[in-house]
Amino acid sequence: MFVKFTKPAATALFLSTVVFGGMTAAQAQNVAHVHMGHVSEGWNDTPDGKGFLPTAIAEAEIAVIHANLAAKQLDNLDWMKTHALHVLHTIDASAIEAGPGLGYGVKKAASGVVKHIGFAKDADEGTENITLHAFHVTSSANNTLSRIAELVGIIDTIQAASSASAAAPAVEQMLRHAIQLLDGRDANSDGSVSWHEDEGGLRNTEKHMGFMRDGENL
Repeated sequence: MFVKFTKPAATALFLSTVVFGGMTAAQAQNVAHVHMGHVSEGWNDTPDGKGFLPTAIAEAEIAVIHANLAAKQLDNLDWMKTHALHVLHTIDASAIEAGPGLGYGVKKAASGVVKHIGFAKDADEGTENITLHAFHVTSSANNTLSRIAELVGIIDTIQAASSASAAAPAVEQMLRHAIQLLDGRDANSDGSVSWHEDEGGLRNTEKHMGFMRDGENL
């Protein structure tokens, strides 16, 4: 038998089955979970609509590739300057028009992580689990933003260098900082990298987002 829905009923049926980033409309009513999804799963202006965190990680991985390339020829000033600019494009796409990055930048993506995990924590549906891990996620993402600021200064030094010997130490420093975007660093020399200030990077951010999602059964 064919059933004809009235417009309100048809709309309700559609909204009950439409999917938002892997969630039904009913699930999407949990605003905290929606913003967690923006961090981990999808956002409307990122490359391929991915979440802020996977976008940041993808851009940072490209940064490491080009920082490594720059360090391969420490006697070639033009080579080092070229790949330093490629690193700049991956960390802050607004600073340079073209490059090998995705065109979004670690800076913008990590800022999105901080902003939307804050929305999740402050939402009415924010749980103790979300609040706890939001602090850890935010700390590690902010470490990443601090390293980006340092990287920009290092890249400026490379671009200002008039000889390969002057640029080479900054290139080696750029490589270390690029790796730390992902892996963080053991600032207190206790043998591990935590979420604390000046330690955790994007991998740590990802780990604590995983803990948060597990705690929410997502």
